[in-house]
Amino acid sequence: MGSRSAIELLLLPVQLDTIRLGRPVDLLLDADAWRVLGLVVLCGDESTRFLPYAAADVRDDEIAVSSALLLLDDVEFYRGRSRSLRALLGSAAARGHREVGLLRDVLVTRDGTVGALLVEHDGAMREVQPAGIRIEYVSTA
Repeated sequence: MGSRSAIELLLLPVQLDTIRLGRPVDLLLDADAWRVLGLVVLCGDESTRFLPYAAADVRDDEIAVSSALLLLDDVEFYRGRSRSLRALLGSAAARGHREVGLLRDVLVTRDGTVGALLVEHDGAMREVQPAGIRIEYVSTA
């Protein structure tokens, strides 16, 4: 896998062997270093758990884990130390004082680095390098 859309990652089931444990509902980022910290997973028992990205084996059709114990209970601890991709989508991306577009997705490499941001500007989608990009949350209220 080169890079993969974060939105595509959120569509994959989280599985242990052939047992479906849940599905990712959000991706948590260190937006300063542009790295994926992990996934928020909605499990079969309707609880949410945190799956560290380093413990996940992202495959073409699933996110495989070697143990259900890798799904951690304290999601809020990790949310408080990261930024939610879902919250960032649709926000303005800027480099310096220049807006480059609205964030629509990020491309994630195998090691969890964000290789590019997909932004929309004047109706066109383009990839921009994340270095030096600041995301400015835009409230819809």
